[in-house]
Amino acid sequence: MIKTKDKNIIGGREVIFFPELNIALRAKIDTGAKTSSLHATAIQVFEKEAQEWISFTTQTEAEGKTSSVQCEFPVYDHRKVRSSNGQAHWRYVIKMQIQLGSFQEKVELTLADRSKMQYPMLLGRSAMKKHFLVAPGKTYLQGLPPLFVSLENKCT
Repeated sequence: MIKTKDKNIIGGREVIFFPELNIALRAKIDTGAKTSSLHATAIQVFEKEAQEWISFTTQTEAEGKTSSVQCEFPVYDHRKVRSSNGQAHWRYVIKMQIQLGSFQEKVELTLADRSKMQYPMLLGRSAMKKHFLVAPGKTYLQGLPPLFVSLENKCT
């Protein structure tokens, strides 16, 4: 792991591991985006235990293959998010544990269809603050998580 005295150095592209789902995704590191975003389709809202929940389909990337993963999480928030083209949309927000190198933390993720984007995950500055410095010209400085090569999908 590449570090300064108190912060990890990450590249403009990294692999994010999601321990709760046992999946890994390539991510674009975007200091211009406040909130992180996760690729999600087939979004359905429902009530469970008197709380608003959301089910969605995301993906995992392992051994050069992409496969779908069904997920359910409590809704943390609804936010108006301005996309890179300047349009504002309401999005659901969930909180999920991420791992980047040896760093682990629960972060807020908006759910959006990123199928037309090159990277299924966008790591925004609120998830990075106080923890990372970005070397935009470098990639995958934190290496690949051990399970990136062979992942077994599961959802909680």
